[in-house]
Amino acid sequence: MDRTLYSEPGVGWRSLAWGPLFAVLGAVAELATGGPVHWIPWLLIAVALCGLTIPWVYARRRFLSLEVTTQALRQGRESVEAKRIADVADVGTPVGARVLGGGWSVPNKYDELPVKLDDGTVVLAWARDVEALKAALTRLVEANEAK
Repeated sequence: MDRTLYSEPGVGWRSLAWGPLFAVLGAVAELATGGPVHWIPWLLIAVALCGLTIPWVYARRRFLSLEVTTQALRQGRESVEAKRIADVADVGTPVGARVLGGGWSVPNKYDELPVKLDDGTVVLAWARDVEALKAALTRLVEANEAK
């Protein structure tokens, strides 16, 4: 049975509300100043900003989400089988270590966690809450060692 130990979605869908909220604030500002309220342009702005936000949310959910399950560690579009993870405690970061998820470097605003694989290579996992990721991966390693 595949059980989720830790996950980060990348971004929530409620980010789509930013554009309509901005439009409502603009309409309220027009209403408060006593001028004419341009309802149609504000509605079009709300729809346009929401439409521009959809690909951004989709991309962040696809490329910046992560999940640790009992079967694998998934970072973005890349997965590492749980049985391949050998250690996460006291692992040094060698120069040129590969970043999981396919990027050149750890994404901005994310912290890195060196992970040693069963073949001796070290890769960089990343998360906003790297301590929670480390705890989940430690539980995963201990469960694999017990098997």
